[in-house]
Amino acid sequence: MSTAGQTAAPGIWPRTAEGGPATLVAAVARNAAEAPRRTGFRERDFGVWQEWSWERALDDILAMAAGLEELGLAPGEAFTVVGDNRVRLYFAMIAANMLRAFPSPVFPDVPVDEFPTYMRFGTPRLALAEDQEQVDKLIEVRARTGRPERIIYDDRRGISAYVAEGVIALDDVLNRGRERLERQPRLRADLVNRAGPDDITVLLYSSGTTGTPKGIPLRHRNIVAGVASAEAGGYFRRHEELFAYLPTAWVGDFVFTVGAGLLLQATINVPERQETALHDLREVAPTFYLAAPRAWDNMLTRVQVGMADSTPLKRRLFDFFMPRAIAAERKRMAGHAPSLAERLVTRVGELVIYGPIKDYLGLSRAERAFTGGEAMGDETFLFFRALGIKLKQFYGQTETCALSAAQGEGNVSGHTVGPALPGVEVRIDDTGEILIRSGAVFDGYFDDAAATQKALADGWLRTGDAGYLEEDGSLVVLGRVSEVVRTSHGERFIPNFIENRLKFSSFLRNVAVFGAGRPELTAIVCIDYDAVGHWAEQRAISYASYAELSQKEEVYGLVAGIIGHVNASQPEALRIRRFVNLHKDFDADDGEVTRTRKLRRNVIETSYAVVADALYDGSERVAFDAPVTYDGGRRGMLRRELRIWKA
Repeated sequence: MSTAGQTAAPGIWPRTAEGGPATLVAAVARNAAEAPRRTGFRERDFGVWQEWSWERALDDILAMAAGLEELGLAPGEAFTVVGDNRVRLYFAMIAANMLRAFPSPVFPDVPVDEFPTYMRFGTPRLALAEDQEQVDKLIEVRARTGRPERIIYDDRRGISAYVAEGVIALDDVLNRGRERLERQPRLRADLVNRAGPDDITVLLYSSGTTGTPKGIPLRHRNIVAGVASAEAGGYFRRHEELFAYLPTAWVGDFVFTVGAGLLLQATINVPERQETALHDLREVAPTFYLAAPRAWDNMLTRVQVGMADSTPLKRRLFDFFMPRAIAAERKRMAGHAPSLAERLVTRVGELVIYGPIKDYLGLSRAERAFTGGEAMGDETFLFFRALGIKLKQFYGQTETCALSAAQGEGNVSGHTVGPALPGVEVRIDDTGEILIRSGAVFDGYFDDAAATQKALADGWLRTGDAGYLEEDGSLVVLGRVSEVVRTSHGERFIPNFIENRLKFSSFLRNVAVFGAGRPELTAIVCIDYDAVGHWAEQRAISYASYAELSQKEEVYGLVAGIIGHVNASQPEALRIRRFVNLHKDFDADDGEVTRTRKLRRNVIETSYAVVADALYDGSERVAFDAPVTYDGGRRGMLRRELRIWKA
């Protein structure tokens, strides 16, 4: 029997001093009381959008909490969650919060060998898996480590015949919880009120670019403060339409989707699968959209490829209107008002080009669009703003709930990330490191006093990023302080800063710049297979694989031009002199990049030491024994011969 409609009475959940909900659990209860029929969650299933009102959502979350408590989930424990975005996975995370436990989401592509790294803290005895693939991983992890004791699964397909001990369906947990709620009428209000502002609401992990990922616990008060700052700065608004496609183990999803969604009564839309996300995005047309620079680059490539394959009339219209829109946007960003003729062109262009493109991308209603994590190229940034999408840059880290600084419509530029959000203090210390203080800053790393002492001092977070403040208070981020290195001639540079500028090109997916302790700069380049492949097909350049395409002379010429363009704006001593196109992209499974696509520089320098040496010894080619993993897990070596070019 459903318990919908028996929501806790208004006013009994924990509140902040300003009167708002003090926890994410309280936010769900508040939403169910104030807007019980308003749609809180939507998920596409077999092509049909399923909806949960806030009242129904609270009902399901309460049932999950009651059921999870029966299974033994206790206060202060971690609750491992692994899978793609799913409404019921989000519900289970909030249900864990009701019990004063905390979810610890894991990237779904993490292999079994790495899984124990993400289960080190909080003694997770229970885990929730989206489907059979993740259940199989967890069963193997349990055989190796003894945890998790219980494995709960959401999608029954392929699992119904499993006889493994301690494997249980989420539906069964829900049914147990509903029966318990019927037996204990007062349990509902008790569950809503248990969690407090100081309780951990989620345990995330750092990217691990320089070592083992650290555990980062965020508390309810951190996320409440961060979302309040963002709302005060115009970053979020109430009743947004959100699109939940970001990895659940990334701070961007938990804070921007779950946290902001609950606290500001948004509608959280979940795609059917990652493979259908682009199609589902068009149907949702969110009002708020966040994507990494690489995702925006990919969108631009989709538009360019689509226009190249369209009719001659559409290409002529695109070639007429887009350059004018970009020129007008460049003027606006410089503080100049558009002329009457430019405003007229914008109106006509909106009808025939800009509007259709935004609709094609699913961004026709994206009033607030943001990007962060790394620098974005001017071409991409200007293109989307010229379409009428008010794209802006923001800055934050997992330790700050990803909410520290953001551009406003009046201070948009290509090289800054905007001023500090309301309630956030930013300063630069004597070494050039960015320091941040706000209610969104975490209290310290999980069971790591040494790392905490290094990161926090007198209430300030040492971000590890180098930067400076402009006269108007806008923050400029240069890169990681730890990555500031010198050539053998004493020239100081940050490899990541140059790498990001190179990746502004849609043809380059990853770049590793060498030069620390060396006489000059060189680079290993990973091409973007789709973008370069389309470029090659337009020029009748044949290829059969990534490896073959990467070594084509024409492709080397393309990459040399991109490097030359960046070199032109670099000091003479910090120009890239030689480069090699790698036979593959850097891979998270090989440990070369993190799950959030950040370079593990120490791994790359070790794995490709032979290639790096060849870049400096005058060789024109280098033979490289590349490790490969075959189907079934068998590993072997494959010799590749790579060309080396002068830039």
